[in-house]
Amino acid sequence: MQLYNTLSAEERAKLIDEAGKERLTLSFYAYAKIEDPKKFRDELFIAWNALDALGRIYVANEGINAQMSVPADHFEEFRNTLEAYDFMKGIRLNVAVEQDNYSFLKLTIKVRHKIVADGLNDDSFDVTNKGVHLKAQEFNDLLEDPNTIVVDFRNHYESEVGHFEGAITPDVENFRESLPIINEQLQDFKEDKNLLMYCTGGIRCEKASAYFKHQGFKNVYQLEGGIIEYTRQIKEEGIKSKFIGKNFVFDHRLGERITDDIISQCHQCGKPCDNHTNCANDACHLLFIQCDECKAVMENCCSTECLEITHLPLEEQVALRKGLQVGNKVFRKGKSDALKFKNSGDLSTQPLGKVTTKPETKDVRQKIKVKKSLIGKAEHYYSKSKIAQFLIENKELSVGDKVLISGPTTGDQEIIITQIHVNGGPCETAKAGDQITFELPFRVRLSDKLYKID
Repeated sequence: MQLYNTLSAEERAKLIDEAGKERLTLSFYAYAKIEDPKKFRDELFIAWNALDALGRIYVANEGINAQMSVPADHFEEFRNTLEAYDFMKGIRLNVAVEQDNYSFLKLTIKVRHKIVADGLNDDSFDVTNKGVHLKAQEFNDLLEDPNTIVVDFRNHYESEVGHFEGAITPDVENFRESLPIINEQLQDFKEDKNLLMYCTGGIRCEKASAYFKHQGFKNVYQLEGGIIEYTRQIKEEGIKSKFIGKNFVFDHRLGERITDDIISQCHQCGKPCDNHTNCANDACHLLFIQCDECKAVMENCCSTECLEITHLPLEEQVALRKGLQVGNKVFRKGKSDALKFKNSGDLSTQPLGKVTTKPETKDVRQKIKVKKSLIGKAEHYYSKSKIAQFLIENKELSVGDKVLISGPTTGDQEIIITQIHVNGGPCETAKAGDQITFELPFRVRLSDKLYKID
């Protein structure tokens, strides 16, 4: 029986296109005693794979932490798979503010030592003695109290693009770093101050609130459901948002806009910007903020060094990475000497800019409205001559055909073929098995697919 993901991201995206179904992005967590995490993990995979549910899920002896994409028409069936376990009956599902059918493209369920790496010895304190949970309006009210200290328990790259007014935003790489730093900073306020904390979906605060109560803090409060649930409540109830900017999320979207304020800068030119990207160099994958202009000039790279590497033939790039611990470093770093305008730590809530053009409501069927057929894949891009090379795998391609070049970094680019070369010479029609080249004003990558628009 299949107990692991077998499709690539590109193959899964194609299936989502063909299915034409709306999907919901959601997250949830639960602390509970799980005797056999491996058995629990396998049961979930079988149930969720049958429903075409995708996502990144961690399970451990202490519980479950999940961020997922679920077909909307299977939502109740999905909820039933959770309700089958007593500790998840009535569990709150944080549904994303902005939906994206491609937020997750694989189903990955991993057994971990902990569902959140907090570095704490759970046997040393009562993890069930948590802080008071507050809804959005209650959270806003306590923020107004001059006797309140509010702390952001997310990482530096998350708080940089958005946070609550007046929040302490620790300059940390991960959750476990923030706990001792905050404990030391607030030693003098244990008895008489309100300690108000928040994170993305609430899971970090579940453990942090119990930890700080154990450390002697008397008045500990946490935002119920985190920023995701806060946003849902303020929109439904017409409450003024005390959160300013964008909420960073851990899927392909990399963020949900809460207010129109832009409080961060492009890390390369300093222009007001809050759009994250990952460096296109596979040996880097640095997570950083990049505006559209720098994205075009730097081709999604964080430095000229990385840009030069991406222009090398693939075999040379692989040789450079040999022996290095590269792997998947997405979200695991966000600082580099190459980033001139990186800010973290003590952050301002003063807007540097406003979103001038609001994106239109996303049509989740937009991609499948274009009738297209996959005919080939990218093999190389010669940057100096601006020539792209593709392998034709299916059907034929002729001069005058309209094509779509699509990939996770390239996006969706439509062009009309005006000239093609096969084996170095001009040709009117290329057939399956032909290696073709033609001029392109933009760079293509090995993950890019070539579609013929019918």
